Amino acid sequence: MDKKTVVIGASTNESRYSNLAVKRLQHYEQAVVPIGLKSGLINGIEILTGTPPIADVDTVTLYLNAENQKTYYDYILNLHPKRIIFNPGTENSELEALAQQKNIETIEACTLVMLNTGQY
Repeated sequence: MDKKTVVIGASTNESRYSNLAVKRLQHYEQAVVPIGLKSGLINGIEILTGTPPIADVDTVTLYLNAENQKTYYDYILNLHPKRIIFNPGTENSELEALAQQKNIETIEACTLVMLNTGQY
């Protein structure tokens, strides 16, 4: 099942988990839209910058710490995702509460583990 996923905090640095997540989502044939501070490519997928409009978002998966998420709050909520995954180190009770007020599911988990164990 295809779940369009927006990866916020994407990086061209192959040692970053966000980079691996984009590749793994692609491997599992999920539509993936990486967003980062710098443009570039991950496995041929363009990293978008800023807050581009994206339709039909199922999941937002975060690779930014709580402080760096603040500038993205409105953007994330206005994407109207079904869920937000807070990867280890990105936990943010403030954003979780805002999302839950809009009936967006929040999960503190690792996207990579979820994909590898069939829980995605």
